[in-house]
Amino acid sequence: MANRTDPTAKSIRGTNPQNLVEKILRSKIYQNTYWKEQCFGLTAETLVDKAMELDHVGGTHGGNRKPTPFICLVMKMLQIQPDKEIVVEFIKNEDYKYVRVLGAFYLRLTGTDIDVYRYLEPLYNDYRKLRRKLADGHFSLTHVDEVIDELLTKDYSCDIALPRIKKRLTIEAIGALEPRKSALEDDFEEEEEKDEDDQLMDIDVGGHEKDYYRGQSPSRERGRDRDRKRDSHNRHHRDRDHDREYERDWRDRDRDRDRDRDRDRDRDRDRYRGRDERDYGRDRDRRGGRRRSRSRSLDRDQDRDRDRDRDRDRDRDREERRQRHARDSSISPSRREDEKPKKKKEKEKKDDGTDHPDPEIAEANRIRASLGLKPLKL
Repeated sequence: MANRTDPTAKSIRGTNPQNLVEKILRSKIYQNTYWKEQCFGLTAETLVDKAMELDHVGGTHGGNRKPTPFICLVMKMLQIQPDKEIVVEFIKNEDYKYVRVLGAFYLRLTGTDIDVYRYLEPLYNDYRKLRRKLADGHFSLTHVDEVIDELLTKDYSCDIALPRIKKRLTIEAIGALEPRKSALEDDFEEEEEKDEDDQLMDIDVGGHEKDYYRGQSPSRERGRDRDRKRDSHNRHHRDRDHDREYERDWRDRDRDRDRDRDRDRDRDRDRYRGRDERDYGRDRDRRGGRRRSRSRSLDRDQDRDRDRDRDRDRDRDREERRQRHARDSSISPSRREDEKPKKKKEKEKKDDGTDHPDPEIAEANRIRASLGLKPLKL
């Protein structure tokens, strides 16, 4: 409930006023002790007392990014949304410089482009010193005009993203804002008049000088010179404002160009990565298909060789059976019967082991045969 925006508050730039502060910074402010103790129940009238107690400006500081009282009061103003007249009185307050900076910061967040230039540019003439708290917790010296220049020319201030505003030259072109007039212009004119009067006093009044001044009025020439110098002075200020706007446009253009370049680089990288993955998958499928076809061809060759060897062995066996059958058919039956005992005898002789080529083994087999033992098997 304490962190909710005032129901009567109007939306700013199409959103809740508190949403002008980033969510992370907003949550840190809600958890801060100063917000809970000092900013609870503040109204537009009592906010002035807290603003008068400020002694420095800044955003967040320290390792845990603790918000400063200045940024807490800015958040409170966004929550209660004081009237424009109160904010203008804050800005016009010359006694308390931190109250003036607080009002200027709030107007920069919530005001229109014309109001921002109209009420903040006169503060360029305020050269009072301010204490600013840095991110490391230390203090640095700055001035009111430097803070105002940061609000008008920078994108970030006190860790808050400032809304975009139109350029001053654009507003001048549509006639909504008059050209900026320097506060030192009147002083320059007085100094120029004094210098001209001194020059006129020092000139000797001769014939030639008399004729010259008789033909031309000194007051008219003085007015022409004053107008010429005033125009040059105004042109100088316009050129400086134009240079400042040009530098800001150039920074914005560089930032947009870098963002587009990064986006194109990411898109190209994703495209090339997808193409490489497709090529790799295609090559892998091609290699796999080639490997499978090679293995199939090897299997076919092996099957063919195995069939050929099987056919060759079958033909050889068939040929041997035919030759054996022919040889057996050519021998007479009586001779076949005579050869059978011989084969048995030869087999018996061979089984005896006495016909071994080694004489010693043959002798040992004969002795073993006489003893009824089995022959040596070597």
